[in-house]
Amino acid sequence: MPEGQGAPAAPLKAPSDSERGSSWPAARPPPLFLAPGFRGSPGSPAPRRGAVRESFPQKLAEALSSQYALNVFVAGLLFLLAWAVHASGVGKRDLLCFLTALMLLQLLWMLWYVRRSSAHRRLIRLKDTYAGARWLRGSITLFAVITIILGCLKIGYFIGFSGCLSATEGVFPVTHAVHTLLQVYFLWGHSKDIIQSFKTLERFGVIHSVFTNLLLWANSVLNESKHQLNEHKERLITLGFGNITIVLDDHTPPCNCTPPTLCLAISHGMYYLYPFNIEYQILASTMLYVLWKNIGRKVDSHQHQKMQFRSHGVLLGSVLGLTVLATTIGVVVVYLIQIGRSKTKSEAALIMFYLYASILLMLMGAAGLVGIRIYRLDEQSLDESKNPARKLDADLLVGTASGSWFISWGSILAILCAESRPPYTWYNLPYSILAVVEKYIQNLFIIESIHREPGKLSDDIRTLRVVTVYNGNAMSLPSSCLKNGPMAGDMAPQALEMPPAANGNTCLREVGGREKEDKSWERAQGSACHSCFLQDNAQRRVLRNIAAFLFLCNISLWIPPAFGCRPEYDNGLEEIVFGFEPWIIVVNLAMPFSIFYRMHAAASLFEVYCKI
Repeated sequence: MPEGQGAPAAPLKAPSDSERGSSWPAARPPPLFLAPGFRGSPGSPAPRRGAVRESFPQKLAEALSSQYALNVFVAGLLFLLAWAVHASGVGKRDLLCFLTALMLLQLLWMLWYVRRSSAHRRLIRLKDTYAGARWLRGSITLFAVITIILGCLKIGYFIGFSGCLSATEGVFPVTHAVHTLLQVYFLWGHSKDIIQSFKTLERFGVIHSVFTNLLLWANSVLNESKHQLNEHKERLITLGFGNITIVLDDHTPPCNCTPPTLCLAISHGMYYLYPFNIEYQILASTMLYVLWKNIGRKVDSHQHQKMQFRSHGVLLGSVLGLTVLATTIGVVVVYLIQIGRSKTKSEAALIMFYLYASILLMLMGAAGLVGIRIYRLDEQSLDESKNPARKLDADLLVGTASGSWFISWGSILAILCAESRPPYTWYNLPYSILAVVEKYIQNLFIIESIHREPGKLSDDIRTLRVVTVYNGNAMSLPSSCLKNGPMAGDMAPQALEMPPAANGNTCLREVGGREKEDKSWERAQGSACHSCFLQDNAQRRVLRNIAAFLFLCNISLWIPPAFGCRPEYDNGLEEIVFGFEPWIIVVNLAMPFSIFYRMHAAASLFEVYCKI
């Protein structure tokens, strides 16, 4: 019975979050109004004091575990530094003993955690649906397989030089292989866990695992950097740079290997696998860090929507990206063949690299600007809920980009301050500027993309929920079509304002292809909504092509520095301006972050692609 004709008014009910939508005022008070002088019952502050009291042990455990891990990390870095500078009394054996002990301790903790989890597998466990995505676990599995292959090569290297190598160099790769296998199994099964029991002990175990992987990463970076530096010094000797003091940092064992050909192949093959090992260690440490941040966390009621990989509609972005990938591989091969052969060939290789990289960075920057512009036209609000995995992604993007920015600004300063400038200098200048600008734009695009609700844009377009009032013939809502199709929760307040039908029969219908619609309704609404669907579909398709193109471009730009194509080493200008040793230190410290940035950006763009 309509209100006003004797029917009692429905009780006032505060709408839920999903019903509230954007139309519910943010400053509207809750249904329960309190007088200004009301202080509640005498026991009401107790839960608040209890909550504060409960947070103290968690914060204390965080502080204790993080300080423990930092001390372990600093001690490991000192071992690495002592080996790098050939400190007296500290050798590679001591470093490997320390790293092996850390891995064995982590192995014990992981075995205990897995055993305890299997014993309580029937209990309902909280999960962070944002953490440990399937594609991320697949990536870390691929890198782990290559890491195990690298360990097998190290074992073969140890067998070949067993006459003059300590036993630790044979124990370390075996331990590392076992550590890699169990850690991948652990991350597949428990990276989403939100630990609520034994929280203090688990904090120490997880943070110990994080910094153990970071030290293994630093060890791999140091080994790979030493190899790259030796190759760079050999090129400088070939080009006849007499004004730079060059001493090869040779760590070849002082004995013969049998057979020598096999040992030489193994020693060269190991360094082509180090980039994958480096990526594995840093990915494992980031996944474990998210697990550490989730310990004791309260889960939000909002559940993360499952992302799906869709390959249709991205032909243009995929073709352009694959073309860039193939061209990059060709450029890297030509660069590595030509560099160091002669002065003329080296300068030609540098000019070729700078020209190609500058064009690619301009295309990537333009694609990122188009994506940001599309987001600006869309008035959808961002998801600002607390999420450790998403926050870590954004922090890593900005933090690791600073490594590339450091090198780029060093090159710009060297170009501007140099007394004499070789011909390739004027190609290096725009390349360095574009390297700064492109990362800046790409970070903005990725950060805005990951802060949007997964599938929100696509779901709004796929399903248009329309409230229709039946009174013999179909009637439609007053508003024909919204730009972003409203969800049912957003339509609820509007439905309450609809004039009642004569027979009082009101129903909510979903137009999604599942039910046959009345022909007269289709003719009335089809023309009004068709342009909205086309516009939003086109925007989503453009965003997918941009994400696919940037994904393949970042993989392409990861290849050159990871496999020895490093013009920051080879052009010689920065070394003349800053000095050989200071610039080499800058490059060796910043280059690993620059390499990781490209792989992390590619991973983030893959997630963006799946969410669009």
